[in-house]
Amino acid sequence: MKIGVFTVLFQDKNFEEMLDYVADAGVKMVEIGTGGNPGDQFCDLNNLLEDENKRNQFLKSIHQRGLEISAFSCHNNPISPNQEKAKNSDETLRKTIKLASLLNVPVVNTFSGVAGSDETAKYPNWPVTPWPTAYSDIYEWQWNEKLIPYWKSLAEYAKEHKVKVAIELHAGFLVHTPYTLLKLRKVTNEFIGANLDPSHLWWQGIDPIAAIKILGRENAIHHFHAKDTYIDQENVNMYGLTDMQPYANVSTRAWTFRTVGYGHSSHLWGDIISALRINGYDYVVSIEHEDPIMSIDEGFRKAAETLNSVNIKEQPTDVWWA
Repeated sequence: MKIGVFTVLFQDKNFEEMLDYVADAGVKMVEIGTGGNPGDQFCDLNNLLEDENKRNQFLKSIHQRGLEISAFSCHNNPISPNQEKAKNSDETLRKTIKLASLLNVPVVNTFSGVAGSDETAKYPNWPVTPWPTAYSDIYEWQWNEKLIPYWKSLAEYAKEHKVKVAIELHAGFLVHTPYTLLKLRKVTNEFIGANLDPSHLWWQGIDPIAAIKILGRENAIHHFHAKDTYIDQENVNMYGLTDMQPYANVSTRAWTFRTVGYGHSSHLWGDIISALRINGYDYVVSIEHEDPIMSIDEGFRKAAETLNSVNIKEQPTDVWWA
């Protein structure tokens, strides 16, 4: 397993400064935003697509520091009821897949998206309960008329370019659980898989190790984010797990994103690393830092230290003792 980082953290640095900083911290891979929510500070899609020399220099800057690109990321909503946003999201995703193919980057990370309630909707609608039955009707319409048709086309595009697309299981979007990921994968192809982030599983009540087993059996984990979640049961009793308070309200929120090791023990993170390897995933564990009570530098470095301490870096030997 290689430790990486989602470089959207480092908006205060230029490209070269960012690469020096993460290399010094001992990580081996970088996940780079190409647009959408992560932005494109370190990767100008159009310039790199148009100019081979710029692509070569881009890779040279990364490789000469002993780093590799784990994935490009353009998390957005390609089936948004806002047609302009949907169009921009789709164009960015397809351009990102094309660039990944040109640079031999094996994975592109994104969200599945969520549609509106019907063709006249102006805003996204995320149904999470089957009753009243209007929610079930919306859910079925979204899947059958928006999500599946879009992702069938996108999956074929990814297959043509030999680039895997890793959908992050994230609340607010139609694919947010192992079940919904496998449901979409079943009607598309094997190039569609998960960008598995334990932080989004814990607060939904999903055991990340169980999720690793479920998705690993299907070879459906394409990328992995390392982010933690602390659940405050007293606050859960008041607000529930669908807490709508701002993330900054740490003292009263039901759950809060934390840096690795501050929501769950380093021992459990070691179990997660082991579960990934046992279940067929041996690629990157990419740090995503969204801890509201730590600085970017401290949160990132503590996550890197914890993960490096529990990581399994070498390939196993034969079972020599039996």
